[in-house]
Amino acid sequence: MNENLSSKAQYDLSLIHKALHSSDQKAYAELMNRYRDSLYYTMLKMVENQDDADDLTIEAFAKAFRKLPSYTPEYAFSTWLFKIASNNAIDFIRRKRLKAISIDRGFQADDGSRVEISIADNVGDPSDHLEKDERVQKMREIVEKLKPRYKRLVELRYFEEKSYEEIAEIQSLPLGTVKAQLFRARDLLMQMMQDKKDNY
Repeated sequence: MNENLSSKAQYDLSLIHKALHSSDQKAYAELMNRYRDSLYYTMLKMVENQDDADDLTIEAFAKAFRKLPSYTPEYAFSTWLFKIASNNAIDFIRRKRLKAISIDRGFQADDGSRVEISIADNVGDPSDHLEKDERVQKMREIVEKLKPRYKRLVELRYFEEKSYEEIAEIQSLPLGTVKAQLFRARDLLMQMMQDKKDNY
């Protein structure tokens, strides 16, 4: 244990070791449960929109868990996690302000490139529309490869622009299950996008 860390941070570190070295899914879940609410409210203060805050919270955990092997206990896990989340939110706000992407969200791949899931833009020249149509088509092809339960959730959330609450009602699922499965679906999409890039 790192003696410079608080007891709370040392407990987080023990969970990280379990997650990485024992593939302990409960350890990942506990890390999420410890910081999900506080992270969500931090995101909500930054973006002032509940759905955006939900998405950014999920994105932050997804990004942190993918980068977990590179985490070092020089800082507490919570500090590291909130830094990732804040940077992601700042990027999101900047993009939204500049209207550089559609009203819907994509996600950021490991190499820093932006993957957009849905495009809703009625301005720009025809070549822009063609490029966007091609990106949407590529994303639809990848979504088709997801398991049916994940595929339907992604379609409802990103192609039909339904809220989490609407999806829960349509699918007759608890709200928490919808969010957890979308978290998993997005993680799978990111891996598939990365695999596709690596095969080019």
